[in-house]
Amino acid sequence: MRGNSISEEFKNAFGKSNNSHIQLILINVIVFVMFGVLFVFSNWTSTLSPIYDFLYDQFSIPATSTEFITRPWTVITYMFMHGGLMHILFNMLWFYYFGRLIIEYLGSDKLISIYILGGLAGGALYLFMYNVIPFYQERSLGTEMVGASAAVDAIVVAAAVLLPNYAIHLLFFGPVKLKYIAIFSVGMSFLGMTGGNAGGNIAHLGGAAIGYFYIRQLNSGTDIGRWINVTLTFIKSFFVSQPKMKVHSNKRNTTKKTSSASKSSKATKSSLNVNQAEIDAILDKISQSGYESLSKEEKQKLFNASKK
Repeated sequence: MRGNSISEEFKNAFGKSNNSHIQLILINVIVFVMFGVLFVFSNWTSTLSPIYDFLYDQFSIPATSTEFITRPWTVITYMFMHGGLMHILFNMLWFYYFGRLIIEYLGSDKLISIYILGGLAGGALYLFMYNVIPFYQERSLGTEMVGASAAVDAIVVAAAVLLPNYAIHLLFFGPVKLKYIAIFSVGMSFLGMTGGNAGGNIAHLGGAAIGYFYIRQLNSGTDIGRWINVTLTFIKSFFVSQPKMKVHSNKRNTTKKTSSASKSSKATKSSLNVNQAEIDAILDKISQSGYESLSKEEKQKLFNASKK
């Protein structure tokens, strides 16, 4: 685990690389504070109540398909909003500790992929159950869901599949392996599928399933979340200006530079092929023997590749 302190991680959070867990936490906190302030003011003056209700609807995902098709973006926004202090506190604590593990071993881009995929899977399963299963259909009218729990559960299970025997110290319990924490979390969500937070627990299971599937696919050499980072990079390109390249002409050295560049290009291609072959071999080793079977050098190579 990296030696950075928590305060250092939060300083200039959006200016550091491999820091997406802090960025996502800050986004969740900012949304929570904004809605909290608006909620207080809406209680002071009734004129703000309709505004609060309208904005809440734009972030919460409805259970019925007829409502959902009028605001489909909520399958994204719901995973950045929370219904209370304890709700966001526990979600962000779990996300911080398990998210650091994902970043440490797979990199920041993979964390974002798992978070978004987990939230999407949780929302999709929630909608499916409340529109197909009679038990939930009867309770769907007026039901809405908010929270990052599905996304966080995806991170927890992904970390447990990646590092099943990695132990963390829990208060009153001591060291507990990640695989047991994940099993307990999934089990509690399953038992709560018909309780007061049925929708939330259903979403937890959807997120947990995608966390498991993501790592299994990654171990086989397929990154099912790559499209998320490609999309985010495309969106960022509209807001972040790219530095202009300066071209210098030197006719006397043109032939020499061309020859040198050609050799360099061949060497680079050869290096890339070797590196990819090494990464594929490392992923095969993880699939067969688990992440902990890797040497320190292999872990470093995998980590470096995750940042490319």
